[in-house]
Amino acid sequence: MLSFVVPAHDEAGSIAGVVAAIRVAAGVRPHEIVVVDDASVDGTGAIAAAAGGRVLRIEGRHMAATRNAGARIAVGDVFVFVDADTLIGPEVVAGLERVLAAGAIGGGAGVRFDAPVPRWVPAVLPVLLPLARLLRFTGGCFLFCRRDTFEAVGGFDETLFAAEEIALCRALARRGRFVVLRETVLTSGRKLRTYSGGELLRAMARVLFAGRAGLRDRSRLDIWYAPRRPDRGGPP
Repeated sequence: MLSFVVPAHDEAGSIAGVVAAIRVAAGVRPHEIVVVDDASVDGTGAIAAAAGGRVLRIEGRHMAATRNAGARIAVGDVFVFVDADTLIGPEVVAGLERVLAAGAIGGGAGVRFDAPVPRWVPAVLPVLLPLARLLRFTGGCFLFCRRDTFEAVGGFDETLFAAEEIALCRALARRGRFVVLRETVLTSGRKLRTYSGGELLRAMARVLFAGRAGLRDRSRLDIWYAPRRPDRGGPP
């Protein structure tokens, strides 16, 4: 059974579409969709429930803890973590089943961003995606793994307020084969639209300079936790 775990904070505009896309992607396979509504004030949880998701409400504003909370109540043999602004298709589910059947313990997928995005993004992505496959890590918008392996490594590291998915990828890769699929998911480009390239680079530099300690300090992580800027360029 597949357990899709969807962390969500103020995603009223996208959550119904995300749940619907997961339903179509899963098809007739046994599955559940657990939406973890983390402190939303825009009705995200009610919309997710109306769309057919199983909703868990928490008040943490902590991405690692939100994902772990969903995993704790999930009942499937395979966890599939999908962000609330990310659309998956049947080919991605078929891909993860293929690599798990071949002995992988988990993995991710290639990523596309909804348009428009800055001009540097299409130039950088063809370099980043092969690098991610080589290094065996993936972004948090889509990540899957066997339940037993997830539990064996302790899930997402809740001492981290960001990059918890990278830490999990590394932990999983030490346990077995971790595969980044050729199939892709479509995720939101709103951070790329609402923050300049300079702001993104400076934020990353601050985190890198501070090291792991910087990832444990939410005050350094505005891109992830500050009030969301209006996204006037992408889908609602």
